[in-house]
Amino acid sequence: MSPATRPRNAAVTRQAILTSAITAFTRHGYDGVGVRDIAAAAGVTAMLVNRYFGSKEGLFAEVVDVSFAPPTVVPGDAPGAAPEDLAAGTARALVARTEAGAEHLGPFELMIKSAANPRAAEIIRAGIEKHVGARFAAALSGSGAAERAELGLALVAGTWLMRRLIGTPALRDADAGELTARLTRMLAVVVTPE
Repeated sequence: MSPATRPRNAAVTRQAILTSAITAFTRHGYDGVGVRDIAAAAGVTAMLVNRYFGSKEGLFAEVVDVSFAPPTVVPGDAPGAAPEDLAAGTARALVARTEAGAEHLGPFELMIKSAANPRAAEIIRAGIEKHVGARFAAALSGSGAAERAELGLALVAGTWLMRRLIGTPALRDADAGELTARLTRMLAVVVTPE
């Protein structure tokens, strides 16, 4: 084997492409980046990206699935939790994830920067339904769990948008404890069965 030849490893190559795509789509949105850009950052060709993921759309669907699967704000261990614990845990996680020094890349940024594209919005909707929406709805008892879960996610998304991306002063500079308490009370309305 010559020094210029590196061993082929499909799993490592696939992961490099996926990692590059997560960063690119999260920073620039679905319409703001092309397969060639993702391939170059991963050190491969666009043809190889298409071989592994079929298309840009297929790659984006994989990115959404991987990004939305881990719990970020709605606790992963929420099913069966008391409503007050679910509301408080979600509020604490939301405040922590939207702090000024918190990790910037995440599923929310991926969603907000790609949602303007109709096909990307469909893929995002499916990812929300499969992961965070299903996780939130499964944690709720009583009627209207799916609707209540989506109302809770709307509160989470709105807070994230205003506090982190837009950076409105009242939310950006809010005391973490006081903001958590307010969000807990608001989420309690959604998570408590009627």
